[in-house]
Amino acid sequence: MIKNIDRYPVPIVCPYCNSSVIFTSNAEIYGRQYGNGMCYKCTECNSYVGVHTGTKIPLGRLADKELRELKKECHSLFDPVWQKNKNITRDMAYRILAELLEIPVNECHFGWFDKKTLHRAKQIMSKKYWESGGNEKS
Repeated sequence: MIKNIDRYPVPIVCPYCNSSVIFTSNAEIYGRQYGNGMCYKCTECNSYVGVHTGTKIPLGRLADKELRELKKECHSLFDPVWQKNKNITRDMAYRILAELLEIPVNECHFGWFDKKTLHRAKQIMSKKYWESGGNEKS
């Protein structure tokens, strides 16, 4: 079952160049299919977003190169906190980040974030206390 957070609106018009967005094979991006093989892709620029397996539900917002890079940077700071700390689950890490970003936890997902929110998250997660799961404010 897809969680509520995973129901991001289907992109129809590219927010970067105002061109049409199509539902297509991700082979158009990577040269061969990866994962579930489908995505939404702008017909003009290189913006795209994958979908949840077996659905047409996007994983988040349509992303240009800059947004994709910011998401990767954020994940590189976020993932080690819950992957290496036995006391913190992924969901707990998202709850902590949502609190620090002062946003509802059901809206705390890197795939949903715009560039401004990704920059804020990156700044928060670059601080030393984030490595401890947000428990040490020093």
